[in-house]
Amino acid sequence: MEIFWFLIIAVVLAMFFVLDGYDFGTGIIHLFFAKSEKDKEVIAKSAGLFWDSNEVWLVAAGGMLFMAFPTFYASVFSGFYLPLIIVLWLIIFRAIGLEFRSQFNYQMWKDIWDKSFGVSSLMLALFFGIALGNIVRGVNLGGVKDGISTYEAHFFFLPLWNSSFSPLTAHPGVIDWFTIIIGLISVVTLAIHGANWVIIKTNSSINAKLKKVIFKLNCVLLVLTIVSVICWQIVNPNALNNFAKKWYLLIFPLIYITGLTGLFFIHKFKKDGYGFVCSTLLIVGGISSSLASLFPVLLPSVNEVNEPLSIYNTAASDYGLSVAMGWGIIGFILLFVYMIVQKRIMGGKIDHMDYGH
Repeated sequence: MEIFWFLIIAVVLAMFFVLDGYDFGTGIIHLFFAKSEKDKEVIAKSAGLFWDSNEVWLVAAGGMLFMAFPTFYASVFSGFYLPLIIVLWLIIFRAIGLEFRSQFNYQMWKDIWDKSFGVSSLMLALFFGIALGNIVRGVNLGGVKDGISTYEAHFFFLPLWNSSFSPLTAHPGVIDWFTIIIGLISVVTLAIHGANWVIIKTNSSINAKLKKVIFKLNCVLLVLTIVSVICWQIVNPNALNNFAKKWYLLIFPLIYITGLTGLFFIHKFKKDGYGFVCSTLLIVGGISSSLASLFPVLLPSVNEVNEPLSIYNTAASDYGLSVAMGWGIIGFILLFVYMIVQKRIMGGKIDHMDYGH
């Protein structure tokens, strides 16, 4: 049952980052490349029409995590309190940036909320990447100091950063040079994803330019990916052991590599949707590779006093998991039906669709 719920939550999280990921990426594209008012309006609309429905997947993932792995949920929401509050405020400002920009036809008003949308999207992409970096790096479970836990073994608390800014210290912070690298990978990946979304959903004047941007960003992503794998081995020399022991897990890095390779041919694609498929493979491959490298661990411990949090020592009772299985499957089906209906209603280009203002 633990593996079942691990897989379900992994799928839901991947769906969130694929769907809301293009909203983050659209905000980044809007911030740096949209110059004319017409482009700003239509690019904002390409995110605004979808963002609220896409975030249903985040709510679903949180609910399932609380139900299936309550100890992990409690530990993470306590330990990552500071960055989670920052993420919450960024989500709020991204939403009001989208919803408020068209309320008044004054340029200064629009500029303020355009910046709110763009900067919040950029920072959200960065912080979600930093969060993934913390998960694969590990934390000081139990707050061990001088070989003694200062609180319960499954709890921790991280400052935003420490004085050394190093992931190799016994008391790492949320932000260090390793998590920043993963954060940058997230920003670049979601910017590519957002650019592909703008291309397939709008007729903006910068669509041709965005294909050149995607190619350049993909070159940057290739370099960052190589650097991150090297750094990952420095931070955790056993990081790739799962792939060596269970060769079938290599399918997940292969998915990532397929997406990365495909995007180098963005100019040759006959259909704009192919680029979006490649950036989707990037996201799915990156998340699944990270989870596969850790499995069955959910959160590694950087000390030897307390064992890491896994799907087995943080799971709810077998009875609770089995009872929730039926309802979870129903909810999962409803999520997919909701997504399919919404995407069909808003299929095609959205330039002339009403944003509801």
